[in-house]
Order: sequence, then C-alpha cells, then structure tokens
Amino acid sequence: MLEFLKEILGDGYTAEIDQKISAEIGKRFVGRDDYNSKNEAVKALKAQLGEATKAIQEMQEQGKDIEAVRKSAQEWEEKYKAAQKEAEQKVAEVQFQSILDRAIGRARGRNTKAIAALLDMEELKSSKNQEHDVEAALSALKEENGYLFEEEETPPSIATGTGSVQANGGDADEAVLRAAFGLPNE
Repeated sequence: MLEFLKEILGDGYTAEIDQKISAEIGKRFVGRDDYNSKNEAVKALKAQLGEATKAIQEMQEQGKDIEAVRKSAQEWEEKYKAAQKEAEQKVAEVQFQSILDRAIGRARGRNTKAIAALLDMEELKSSKNQEHDVEAALSALKEENGYLFEEEETPPSIATGTGSVQANGGDADEAVLRAAFGLPNE
C-alpha cells in the first residue's frame, strides 16, 4: 500500500509496519471519499447560487414587472441563504468529524464508531473549543471504558552482542559449517 516506505526503510520494512501505519492513517485523516462528497455538495450549492444570480440579472435586463422581480429576488435570496447555511453546516460537520477522528487516533481508540456512540456528540459539536472538549471527553471515556483503547506499548529493549560470540553466529558456528563441508578452518 505505501510503496514509499519500502524505499525509505529498506530491509527494516515489514508487513506489520505497513499494517500499523495504514491503520493509523485511517484513524487520523478524513477519507478522500468523504472529503470529495462534501466538496461536491458545496460545489453544487455554489452552482445553484450562480444560477439564481443569473436568473435575477436576466429578469432585470428584460425589464419585467418590478414587483415580480422583487418577489423573485426575495425567493432567490432565501434560497441562497438556505444553501449557504446548509454548506456551512456540512463544512462544520466535516471539520468536527476530522477533529474527532484525529483525537480518537491519538488516544489509540480501537473502534471509532463505538467510541463516538458513547460520547455526547451534540454537546461536543456545539462546543466553542471542540478540540479541547473532545480530548477531555475521550480522556474521561478512556478511564471509564479502557477496553475501547489500546494500551501504549513500550518497545522491547535490544540486547546487543554479549560475551565473545558475535551476533551473526560467531566462530563456533563457522567452524561447524566448515567441518560439515570438509573445508579447512582458517
């Protein structure tokens, strides 16, 4: 999946590293499909706004009845305000979801949907400082329901060669191999 990692890590690259990085990327970033769908919705609303503006200009150029133009302009203005409000709500939803996903990823959550189901989403969405409040809510949830989160692991310490035997097998292994193949010891 992440071919550039193979180049960077060389022999240190493993499938396990690829899986862990893929899982973390999924937790911390908004998916391209989600972003694109919200972006398309915003583009559609902007297109509607352009059509409304064009219709108003055409009516004004044609010199239609002033009262009909005012009424039509008022309707289009209401449509514009509704479309603008809907677009703002969708953008706010995407931003909140991104904040939530990143925070759950940093908290090492096992299941985003299960964790989100236990949070008071309406309160968090209406918060003035969403990032801080989401972090605080996740912290409290982690203490109450620790099974929803992975424990932080410390990597095992690496013991380098000890004694006189080398890490690659040493002289004893080499002597055994030479004897097995009938080669003289050097």
